[in-house]
Parts: sequence; structure tokens; C-alpha cells
Amino acid sequence: MSKKSRPHDQFLKIMLSDPERAKALLHERLPPEIVRHLSSEAPTLVSGSFIDEHLRSHLSDRLFQVRTRGGFVALLYVLIEHKSQPAPKIGWQLLRYLVEALKQWERQQVSWERLPAIIPFVFYHGATEWKIPKDFISLVDAEEGWKPYLLDFRFHVMDLGTIEDRLLSRKPGLDAWLLAAKYATRDQLQGNVIGALVESLKNTTMEEFHLIVRYIVETFVTFDDQAVRQMIRWVHPEEEEKMMSKFAREIIAREKPEWLKKGLLAGERKGRQEGRQEGRQEGRHEGAVMTLRRLLVHKFGPVLTAAVEEKLQQGTLEELIIWTDRVLDARSLGDVFGA
Repeated sequence: MSKKSRPHDQFLKIMLSDPERAKALLHERLPPEIVRHLSSEAPTLVSGSFIDEHLRSHLSDRLFQVRTRGGFVALLYVLIEHKSQPAPKIGWQLLRYLVEALKQWERQQVSWERLPAIIPFVFYHGATEWKIPKDFISLVDAEEGWKPYLLDFRFHVMDLGTIEDRLLSRKPGLDAWLLAAKYATRDQLQGNVIGALVESLKNTTMEEFHLIVRYIVETFVTFDDQAVRQMIRWVHPEEEEKMMSKFAREIIAREKPEWLKKGLLAGERKGRQEGRQEGRQEGRHEGAVMTLRRLLVHKFGPVLTAAVEEKLQQGTLEELIIWTDRVLDARSLGDVFGA
């Protein structure tokens, strides 16, 4: 996966790893004829990814298990497209991934009699409008009279670019994630994006705030140091210097050296001059522990053992980053910690 695509992949996977955020997104954006049959339970994230290695530069995925009001178990497969332009063969890719998802389900349900329904849902936040047909049969070259006998399925596409900013989500906080995802692939911002982001970020947790602003720094080509500072200052002014110093060390020097050339990162230079490096390092470690703990609780249950807590506290910052990357697709705590 390229460095440029990795922020999209990680950001959108984390967004959908939270059951309540995933529930809100699916209930708000799936077709009404599907949503009205879904129960009020939050979806369960099914571990594993079905994306081909050579497509991971612009695709991510998430598989959920849901229950219907009628008591059926169904699967919801979310394919996340974060390329500038949608892939014309997306229907073929979806078919392959749906088959792999069902094969995984079959291995766990050896005595099955009927397969679960599986609904494909494409989450698209590319810079151009989605105009590709939303059915598989469009890729098949066949006589017109043959179509009733051929394999076909439809997939729903959520194109963020076609949704007004204020209508992205009714769930407080989720709109901030979607707004950031919408403009991360665009070279030009529309309207008062900073103002909209500020208002939506006020409804996020501190952890979410840090994750979203970090993603903005990594991906927004039209944002500069001053725009990011202003946004942080309006929401959490007490976090401004700490966050900008962290971004300077971890992102800006690598991805946006022009910010440094303009001499805009005075807070970072001042911090170095005043010898505050040790305190900031402790803050990074604490933030990494908090993020990893939250992901582990969402994935494996609300109670972490004393051994796991000890690992979190004693792990180095480098280890915490590695473990956080692993947890998204891990099937057990052993997969996370390499046990």
C-alpha cells in the first residue's frame, strides 16, 4: 500500500470499527427497503479482509453481521473506494469479495442449509462523481434474451461528493468523520469547510478529534499550518501546541515540508528550545495507549485482562503503533501482540 493511500485506509477502517458509527452510517445510507428490515442492534464486525493485494492502494473493506427484525442473520459487505476516479470493474471485484466472504462464513457454519443474505455497499469518497452502473450484469457481454439466466446483483453506492455537507449524517460526531473523508480526495474545498468541520468536531470525543485532525493534516492539500491551527484553536485551544508539535514530528516534515520552509511551525521550534521534548513524548505514549485500548475494547470486549493492561503501559511507542495497526484485522489478542 502506498504512503499516500494508507491514511485513507486506516481512517475509514477505524471509523467503521465503532459499532454505533457503523450502525448509524448503514441505517442512514442503505436503501430504505433494506433498512426497514434491520433490527435495532448494532452490527458486529467480522474480522478479515478480502481485498486483493494489488488493489489495496485504493480499496478498503469491512464485513458486518446483522440481524433482521424477522430473526434472520445477514451480512453487510462495505467496499470503500478512495481512488480519485471509481474503478469501472467494481462489479467484478465485488463478486469475488462476496464469494470469499461467503466461503469464510461456510467454513464456520459447516452444517448450513441456506446461505445468509449478503448486501454489497460501496462507500465512495473520490474526487469525481460516480457514474459507473450499479449492477453486475453491465459487465457481461451477452444476448438480450439470455439475461434472465445470467448471474446478476445490484450494489448500493454512497457517493459523498453528491451529498450536501450538512446532510452527511444525523448522528453527532459521525458527520465530522464523513466531512473529513469527503474533502480528503479533493484539490479544492467548497463553501465554508473549516466552519463546518469546527461545528462537527465539537461533537466528537477527544480521541476522535485527534484522529480526524491528524487525517486532515495528512490528506487535505489545500490546508496549511494556519488553517489547521485555527481549527484546533476553535474546538480545543488547549491542544493546539501539543497537536501541532506532534504533527510536525510525525507528518509534516515527511509529507508537507513546505510548511516547515515557510517557518510557520513556531510552536514546534519554541517547544524544542524550551526543552519540552520529554513531556511531549509522554503525551504521545499516553495517547497511543488510549487509542489502542479503545480499539481492543471494541474488538474483543469491554474487559481487558491485567496482562493486556500491563503490555499497554510497558510497551514502547513503536510497539504501540505496530499493535494498533494489527488490531484492525486481528482475530485474537494473540494476533495483536504477536503471541
